[in-house]
Amino acid sequence: MQCSPSLPISSQSAPNRGRSTWLVTPASTPGRFEAAASSGAGVALLDLEDSVPADGKTAARAAVIGCLSPSAESVGSGNTVLGVRINAPGTVHGLKDLVAIAESGVRPAVVLVPKVESARDVDMVAKIIGADGGQPRVWALIETPLGIRRLSTILQAPALAGVLFGAADYAAAARCRLNSRALWHPRAVLSAEAAAAGLPAIDSPYFDLRDADGLRREAEEAVDLGYLGKVAVHPRQLPVIQDAFRPTIQEFAAAQAVVAAADAAHGQITTVDGHMVGPPLVAAARAVTARAGAVPASVTSAEARSE
Repeated sequence: MQCSPSLPISSQSAPNRGRSTWLVTPASTPGRFEAAASSGAGVALLDLEDSVPADGKTAARAAVIGCLSPSAESVGSGNTVLGVRINAPGTVHGLKDLVAIAESGVRPAVVLVPKVESARDVDMVAKIIGADGGQPRVWALIETPLGIRRLSTILQAPALAGVLFGAADYAAAARCRLNSRALWHPRAVLSAEAAAAGLPAIDSPYFDLRDADGLRREAEEAVDLGYLGKVAVHPRQLPVIQDAFRPTIQEFAAAQAVVAAADAAHGQITTVDGHMVGPPLVAAARAVTARAGAVPASVTSAEARSE
């Protein structure tokens, strides 16, 4: 299967704070790899874990290695980074995934490690795939209460590039409901701890493909909590997530006014529309303008609501 992105794996930049959408594609369906690479998502994850049955792991692993091989034919827009979610490194299939990546010489821009509960998990993966001495490419999927409890040490792993929250596995492990109210605390803790460590945090998928309103509501909650993106399980979810993570035209205009006033004041406290503006509000406004990118959300909200 030939489906590498238009930039070689080794030269791709790691996902940055502007990549608000992550799309998961089962590695057992290599016919979908090209569509994932062309989806417009910030990151397309080829999933070797939950979406692949045990008897399909070997074939899926071979498909992923073939897709990421530097000799594979280039497809896709070049704006989507291809990554891999391996099986948990403490399992037989997880070890096979790591050995296959190491021996093949492929260098995915993202390697997502599930069930992370210690910094050792991150360090081990980084050493095996050769990511411990270069640009961080290892992302930790935090999806257990123990992972949340040990976050402060996990986030100190030098090879760690960022974290994702896994709602379904967390709810199963904590024996709680899979809804916003039940998961608000671990979601908030993960985002706050990641921010304190200077690392990006990506929110869990929303699994009801028929409920665009529910997806939008949960994505907006993720923005409120400080997440920098959210995982999609189907391409139709991407516009809704992208829209939620862009500020509205009104928010964007207000932030621009604050930034302009601050720049004119040369670091001094100033006022905008009768409100005092100091360094914390200026920093928040700059974050809003950065999150907007080129297009505020209201420009695309009608399209998103039609999904």
